[in-house]
Order: sequence, then C-alpha cells, then structure tokens
Amino acid sequence: MIGLVLRQGGIEFKQFVRTRESFVFTLLFPAMILLIFGSIFQGTIAGVPFKQYFAAGMIASGLLSSGFQNLAISIPIERDRGVLKRFRSTPMPKWVYFGGKFLQVFVIGVLATALLFVIGAFYGLKLPSTADKWFTFIWVFVLGLLACTLLGIAFSAAARTGRSGPAVVTPVALILQFISGVYFPFGSLPHWMQQIAALFPLKWMCQGMRSVFLPESFAAQEPAGSFELGKVALVLGLWCVAGLVLSLLTFRWTTKRDG
Repeated sequence: MIGLVLRQGGIEFKQFVRTRESFVFTLLFPAMILLIFGSIFQGTIAGVPFKQYFAAGMIASGLLSSGFQNLAISIPIERDRGVLKRFRSTPMPKWVYFGGKFLQVFVIGVLATALLFVIGAFYGLKLPSTADKWFTFIWVFVLGLLACTLLGIAFSAAARTGRSGPAVVTPVALILQFISGVYFPFGSLPHWMQQIAALFPLKWMCQGMRSVFLPESFAAQEPAGSFELGKVALVLGLWCVAGLVLSLLTFRWTTKRDG
C-alpha cells in the first residue's frame, strides 16, 4: 500500500511540474514576493530588520500556498475533467489518491521552504541556531502544512468549476496573508483584525515561524507578550481535526452535472 501512495505521489508531482501556472504560482510566487519586497522595504522592527521579519512570514505563507491554494485550485480542475470520477471507478483504495496529494504537497512545501531559505539568506535571514528552534520549526511546518492541506481539500468544494477555482481561492489566501502578519507587523494591525486573524491557522503559523527565526526579545512585540508556542500547537492541531472533518463532509468526486 505504501508503494501505491509513493507511486501516486510521484504522478501527482509530475502533473504539478507540467502545469506551468501551478508550478510558478505555488512554488515560485512566494520566493518572487520575498525577493521583491525584501529589496523594497528597509528599516527595523524592535531592533530586528524588517526583511528578516518578512522572511519568517513568507515561509509560513509558502506553506499556505503549497497546501491550501494548490489543492483548492487543482482539485476542481481534476473534478471538471473527470479525473476524480475515473479514479473513483477503479478498484484502487480512495485513500491512495489523498495519500498522493499529501505526498505532493509535502515535497512542494519542502522545495518552497528551501527556496525561501536561499533567497532569505541574501537578506540576512538567520537559520535556527539551536536544536530546540529546529524542533519548533519542524512541528510548526508539519502541523501548518497538514492543516493547510486538509483545508485545501475541503475548500475545493467551493469552486463550482475548474475555471472558477483561482477566483474563489486567491482572494481568501490574500486576505489571510494581509491580516495574519505576513506583509505588516502583526502588532500594528487593528485589534479587530488581529481577532479575526486569530481564528485561522496562518496567523499561528506566522507566529510560530517568528519564534524560530527572530530573537527571543521579539516576543515582547507579540500581542500576548510571548510567542505562545503551546497555543500555536493547540490551534494548529485543532485546525487539522477541523480540516479532516470538513474534508469528509464536503469533498465531491463528481460535478453537480454528473450527479
């Protein structure tokens, strides 16, 4: 069974690479934004270069793009083309399809993060220097990517057609990025906006990544006066459970016109 998942994951990744739009938008877009914004914005936040703050947020945003945006856009296209309908009619276990998607997203997430590491290094991004910080990075990466993947599968039902996928998904992702502290210091956002952002996983992913890539002294700039890593783990874990439940309730193998 593991072999089937690995094979399906390989197929999914090849399809992803061959789709230029998905490849550029999902894998390269976060890196391009970091490159452009890193060249534009100067100054510091509580003694931390803004470029370093921005890089931490873009790493979290890259996970959102790899999981949520990628699947919420690509699955409706596959549904429209009848790919899911044909897959459901085969004797292959249905979970193999999802296992392949998870594997594809994981590989894309690793590649996107590695690319952001390389570009961030030009702007002085300091990689974790202790085992504790690397451990924090790993669990924030895994929980964040898993939550975004499950939510991407669930949200794929929102697009009625394959063509409408980007129009439905992209605004949601952009709004979350703006209110979650990716492009602007989270503490400087209006309180009501912070409260809304706290309901979604990206805010906590960004906060977890800031604890990894920014000095401990920066914790005082967070609204709670600390990085709240325990709360970060709890919220992301809850979103993983919620994403799984929503996926089971909303996922469709066929379009409405297919019945």
